[in-house]
Amino acid sequence: MAETTAASGQGAENPGPMVVPAPGARGTGPGAGVPTLLAVLRRLDSGPRGLAEAQAEERLARFGGNTVPAAHEAPWPRLFVRSLRDPFTAVLGCLGLVSAAVSAWGTASVILLLVVVSCVLRATGEHRADRSMSVLRKLVATTATVQRRADEGAAPRTREIPVADLVPGDVVRLGPGDLVPADVRLLHATGLTVHQAALTGESAPVGKRADDLTGGQRAGDPAGGTGDGVFEQPQFCFQGSSVASGSATAIVTATGTRTRFAAARGGKVRHAASAFDRSVHGISWILIRFMLLTPPLVLMANAALRGRGLETLPFGVAVAVGLTPEMLPVLVTTCLARGAALLARGHGVIVKRLPALHDIGAVDVLCMDKTGTLTQDRPVVDGTLGPDGRPAPEVLDWAAVNAWWTLQLADLPVPDALDEAILATADEDDLMAYDGIAALPFDPLRRLATAVVRTPGRLGRHTLVVKGDTEAVLERCVLDADERARLSALAARRADAGLRVLAVATAERPARTRDYTPADERGLAFRGLITLRDALAPTAADALAVFAARGVTVKVLTGDHPGTAARACRDLGIPVAGDQVLTAGRVDGLTDAELTALARRTAVFARCTPEHKARITRALQSDGHTVGFLGDGVNDLPALRAADVGIAPREAADVAREAADVVLAEKDLTAIAHAVAAGRHASGNIATYLRITLSSNLGNVIAMLCAGLLLPFLPMLPAQVLTQNLCFDAAQLAFAHDRPHPSVLRRPTVLRPGDLLRFITGFGVLNAAADLATFGVLALALHGLGTAAEPAFHSGWFTENLLTQALVMLLVRLGRTGAEGRRPGPVARAAAALAVIGLLLPPSPLGPPLGLTALPAVYYPLLTAVLALYTAGLLVARACRGRREATW
Repeated sequence: MAETTAASGQGAENPGPMVVPAPGARGTGPGAGVPTLLAVLRRLDSGPRGLAEAQAEERLARFGGNTVPAAHEAPWPRLFVRSLRDPFTAVLGCLGLVSAAVSAWGTASVILLLVVVSCVLRATGEHRADRSMSVLRKLVATTATVQRRADEGAAPRTREIPVADLVPGDVVRLGPGDLVPADVRLLHATGLTVHQAALTGESAPVGKRADDLTGGQRAGDPAGGTGDGVFEQPQFCFQGSSVASGSATAIVTATGTRTRFAAARGGKVRHAASAFDRSVHGISWILIRFMLLTPPLVLMANAALRGRGLETLPFGVAVAVGLTPEMLPVLVTTCLARGAALLARGHGVIVKRLPALHDIGAVDVLCMDKTGTLTQDRPVVDGTLGPDGRPAPEVLDWAAVNAWWTLQLADLPVPDALDEAILATADEDDLMAYDGIAALPFDPLRRLATAVVRTPGRLGRHTLVVKGDTEAVLERCVLDADERARLSALAARRADAGLRVLAVATAERPARTRDYTPADERGLAFRGLITLRDALAPTAADALAVFAARGVTVKVLTGDHPGTAARACRDLGIPVAGDQVLTAGRVDGLTDAELTALARRTAVFARCTPEHKARITRALQSDGHTVGFLGDGVNDLPALRAADVGIAPREAADVAREAADVVLAEKDLTAIAHAVAAGRHASGNIATYLRITLSSNLGNVIAMLCAGLLLPFLPMLPAQVLTQNLCFDAAQLAFAHDRPHPSVLRRPTVLRPGDLLRFITGFGVLNAAADLATFGVLALALHGLGTAAEPAFHSGWFTENLLTQALVMLLVRLGRTGAEGRRPGPVARAAAALAVIGLLLPPSPLGPPLGLTALPAVYYPLLTAVLALYTAGLLVARACRGRREATW
């Protein structure tokens, strides 16, 4: 069988003479401007016998191979340069340059080193994700069955060739299971149905037909589609679709970059600012304002009150650096890269863009299709109904006989999905008790399948077993008008409840040797109805319960019937009332504001086109939600690009995987739940780091400004500020490896600048109060030391700063429940190391080079009292805040 899909590679530009108008373009034939088959053959300079080998070689050289461009991996240096565009990284770089300008070389070196480390980590993580994606892009090697001639006068021969060698004008043959190798126009078709899910998202096969040379329908061909949409034109098949049943001969109209599938790669849309981008920008601007304001304040205050001039500029820059969480880019990148690596190793989830891990943790609305996510792409039998509306198991037995012998006698490669569901309930020994005589397989025109069998114990009699569409079966049964209307209404009620309905009928005929035809499908006795529903995905219910517990609302955006989608949701425990189901037709008549209000309470959007999905996604975003979208087809591209986080499974259409931010090894909601947890863990660690660091830094800056005005000397030397910051930064790297409190998972983690500002202001003032109390303690302890008071003051404040930072790391990160039952983790160990450095560095041999010295013994009991009061203040503040918030 020929198999193909969108391959990667280069395609030449279409030179023009061979361009065939797409369906719906201006043409010469009937039917909404669709060109006639004769016009297409003339334009392609080809015919039903196919091309000669020389013609094919010439066209291959002219048009290029039947491949679409591969997505090129960004080289590592480009990823590194792209990382420099992060606003906070740029601020740090500017601070480093200012430090160098005032000859604070130590500060400048450390800051610029942190910038480089952060960019290296981010570029390496994204480069690793690109390499993982390159493995997914390698699709199955493919061939196509083509009909060509050795030369102009030779008879055509059928052979297999690589898909890449197909050219416009080639004649190809398609059979069940084949993937359509290019965009084609049908020449002949018998019972052809195609899966177009990768292009349209519609899970059911679509009937296709060939027309005659002048554009009319061939006699006996199925009606096919009648819509005006590109993919609904029944005489066209498109690359990316696959043959479900039947066979066909078709002529290639477009290859390579000229196919509809390849066109979806074009017109790349730049992502709108994601939740992570918005958060980082907001936080960065808060810090930028503080940092730009601090040096001038220091200079003006010292000049006005102490008569100091530009000699305080290095100290002012050091104070600005002290406010800056220098490790933020490094820690953010480390948290996200570590979470992405754990997801890839443990759950097969590839995060292509590191900030997307934060975004998926911030998701509070997850949009998805029904088929393949909430349900499996297969039906199961739900029940049976006899003519009286009561359960009738014998109806299922007759349906199984029909499915089995149709499969055996019609020489079908595999049963279709409905027959497979019916056969799964049957006993093979019971089926073999019947002797199959003939079969009329299903086709889209009759909407029926018939098996003729010899029933045990009925010599000289044949039984026709007919199964198919309810209306098609009822019109062939011996029923009066009222009975037919009653049975039709019974089937309609089941269909409205989200079930697929098949009717079964039988007829007795005298045994004969001549062939059976569709004309024999008359005078039937109605046996009953079979109802089928979509098989639920085995992990969907558990995953949906996890989403609900974590504050993620699931919304279904599907092309299916609204009843089918609503039933699947209800079966999985998603409460769906009648007013929570909206068909896309209503969306078209709504303004953006009306759609936003309606989307808030709607759970299921049915009959959605790609444009509907993207518009609904944007409406949810405008309502303040962070939206994730799970899609796998070309039709999902607009929504994948519009969402804050685009998610696609590995088996998705190539272009959908390329557009997604997160790629799943399997189309399994459990994997998304793991990704949400990983995103919230990483975001929780980042938020905790920011709260602790910024509140401590703000307190220090307030204390430095006050001390600078009260003291006859600088409260801390620039080298001491730098050393203190380095100790803080090294200890705070532990947050990248911390496991946050379980409460972090209960709701989306969003870094809101306003909330952060309120937090750091409150706790920063508390920290500044502890520092000012320490100044009073130092005044008591150092009274009478004379010129030795300055280094002792520096040492005392240095020690107190590190100890208060260690206390904040321990107390603020744990949340409201405290540390019960928690082993010392990386943060606890880092806090202990920070405290040890604060106590031992001043009296050590490393102290004097930094301007530090040993402290008098009386200082330590006084400091202990200050720390005890500070601890009590932290606990009270934490308890007050905990009462206002559900989590930290």
